[in-house]
Amino acid sequence: MTEWLPTLGAALLTGFLGSAHCVGMCSGISGLFAVQAEIASLRSRLAMALTYNLGRITSYAVLGMIVAMLGSSVIATTPALAGPVRLIGGLIIVIIGLQVAFGWRFLQPIERMGSVLWARLAPAAQRLLPVTNLPRALGLGLLWGWLPCGLVYSVLLLAATSQRMTDGAFVMLAFGFGTMPAMLLTGMGAARLAQLMRQRGARLGLGLLIVVLGLITLAMPMFGLLSSQAHNH
Repeated sequence: MTEWLPTLGAALLTGFLGSAHCVGMCSGISGLFAVQAEIASLRSRLAMALTYNLGRITSYAVLGMIVAMLGSSVIATTPALAGPVRLIGGLIIVIIGLQVAFGWRFLQPIERMGSVLWARLAPAAQRLLPVTNLPRALGLGLLWGWLPCGLVYSVLLLAATSQRMTDGAFVMLAFGFGTMPAMLLTGMGAARLAQLMRQRGARLGLGLLIVVLGLITLAMPMFGLLSSQAHNH
């Protein structure tokens, strides 16, 4: 479990930064602008907001399980990939950190592909508006979790390096919980958080922190390999 702590930490930080970006730079999110307006009213009703976010994070966890299952299937058919996969996971964390620190968008082509799926889901989300009860809030959250987003896809790539479905779910749950503070804050609190995350220094510092977590993840399997070789000698 210890070797997974940097991965979970990176996912949590990415979620935190990503949610602040969503609050402060909503023009960067493609999708339902009507839903965006409804989220503001959800913040004034804690039960609605919590239910909405529960649905959204549940979708993230399901996606994490799916990509982890696909990744583990590839490893099962090609066992030689088991070792490099952890290195790939660390490399993905480094790329996520650079993406956060410098505002790079590596996954725009995948976002465009996700927009095709979202175009099919958007009418269902529209039918849940206005959100007048908890089932509607849950349904909206479940659908909103599929909104195309480069940071979500970055963490999904990380979850895909998991060798168990539960690990993939935990990675996405960490990301989802990282988004919670900004989604639950009200009024000036959310605005201040978004303003902080727009500051280059804050994004650079936290992005580089994610890079460090990626380097730690890269180092762990290397240290394990060196220790194993030393023990054999």
